[in-house]
Amino acid sequence: MLDGWFLWFILFWVVVLVGLFAIGGFFMFRKFLKVFPKADGKSDIDWEEYYINETIHLWGQDARDLLEELCSPVPELFRPVAKQKIGAKISQLALEEKANKIDFDIIIRGYIIATPKRDHKFLRKKLNEMKVDITPYEQFFQLSK
Repeated sequence: MLDGWFLWFILFWVVVLVGLFAIGGFFMFRKFLKVFPKADGKSDIDWEEYYINETIHLWGQDARDLLEELCSPVPELFRPVAKQKIGAKISQLALEEKANKIDFDIIIRGYIIATPKRDHKFLRKKLNEMKVDITPYEQFFQLSK
């Protein structure tokens, strides 16, 4: 029969494993919702890929380097997903404006709009470190989700 410290050890691991499975399931379910088609027949990920593929020729090395620099505070595990989401928003802006090149202004605006409000504090800090004047971009902080 289980008794004493071994019982508590088993109960502890049961709680830990159930918690970890719940957390993993939550993130997998969120990912599933992103690939689920919307009313237009395309998922969020399909739209992200579309925007990036349509503007891939507009991305110069300097634009890629700037996006990489802006995404550097994001934990490495989540950085590829963040870069795709942010790059897609930047590409969407470039397509809507019929830009000939993805430049500094489009990158900053797209990055601000694509960044969730909870991360604006970190974004402002990063832009200040890069010595970017954010006054002309204040209106875009209100547009993000």
